Amino acid sequence: MRFLIDWQHLTPGTRRRGPDALTATLAQLEGFEAAAGAWETELLPARIEDYSSTWLDELCRAGRIGWSRLRAASGGGNGPVRSTPIVLLPRRQLAVWTAVAERDAAEPPALSSRAQAVAEALRDEGALFFDELMASARLLRTELEDALGELVAAGRVTADSFAGLRALLMPAAKRDSGRHRRMRRHTFGGIEDAGRWSLVRTTASRDADDDAQHREQVEHVARALLQRYGVVFWKLLEREASWLPSWRELRQVYQRLEARGEIRGGRFVDGLVGEQFALPEAIPALRSIARREASGELVVVSGCDPLNLVGTVLAGERVPAVIGTRILFEDGVAVAAWVSGKMQWLVDGDVEKQQRWREALGVRASARRRPPETQADQGAQARHGKWT
Repeated sequence: MRFLIDWQHLTPGTRRRGPDALTATLAQLEGFEAAAGAWETELLPARIEDYSSTWLDELCRAGRIGWSRLRAASGGGNGPVRSTPIVLLPRRQLAVWTAVAERDAAEPPALSSRAQAVAEALRDEGALFFDELMASARLLRTELEDALGELVAAGRVTADSFAGLRALLMPAAKRDSGRHRRMRRHTFGGIEDAGRWSLVRTTASRDADDDAQHREQVEHVARALLQRYGVVFWKLLEREASWLPSWRELRQVYQRLEARGEIRGGRFVDGLVGEQFALPEAIPALRSIARREASGELVVVSGCDPLNLVGTVLAGERVPAVIGTRILFEDGVAVAAWVSGKMQWLVDGDVEKQQRWREALGVRASARRRPPETQADQGAQARHGKWT
């Protein structure tokens, strides 16, 4: 895990800085689904030391980055916007990822009458600003905000800027307050700063997809996963979206890339079965980290992060991929987690270590009095997959 934590720029020595860092960070996270409310509170600040929300807004307004939910849950799209899984993608690649996500997808969820009215207004008139959309759909402000939230959760709409989604993340009771509305606009920008709202473009019918185009799309996804992890194997797919191509399809791409000399095949992670593939530039880093002595370095990883691999690549029960959940790694070993307001010890530690781990996780004194939960057989963490 030390390799992955460095590769994803989560350690103090590898975190990025400045506006240009955001583009590189989003490139590593291309195609990764995370809760809408986690992107700017947990994922991006963990990788960019001085992250500013204005940088993301600028990239979106410039047409370089877009956001969307690529596939709604089959049971409906009425969940909270905050927990809605979205992706942040280069706009030029939106069509590729949309086509992959729509392949074999179920019918889209039914919409409420207000959300349907908004969708029809956008379909008939094209992209609209918030005030224009409010007039066209004949809805009150709060009604339109709720309808847009439903459409976002259903994967039906997006906006020119991230500001619109950011505004919808605030609970409705606070959005309704004029005081909160003015404060939010001054600090983060309000829903009026979203630019134009538009329907998410869908791809052509499935019957029109030819095999050559699908192979190109699968190759793009395969390369994105390599960029994200440096080393890929089938177990990693358990942390990715369920609509990604199968490991069988991805493996065929990796075998072709290996035959062309673009990537390397081999045994890079001990304790795992199956083929593994790595970027050439990842191999020296793997070797360097294998020689690095333990230093007691602590790194906190969000439960929504792609590096939440506990229960998949790493031993133990899964840590929920929900906002607010945190996992603490010490020298690449998951040692503790903060889940549903409670501490969970993932390995044994003395009182002094546990106190240090609590502080690293940012657990408040009031919360420390709660009895920690211990997962069964957490000593198995010592036998987790080792990144050589």
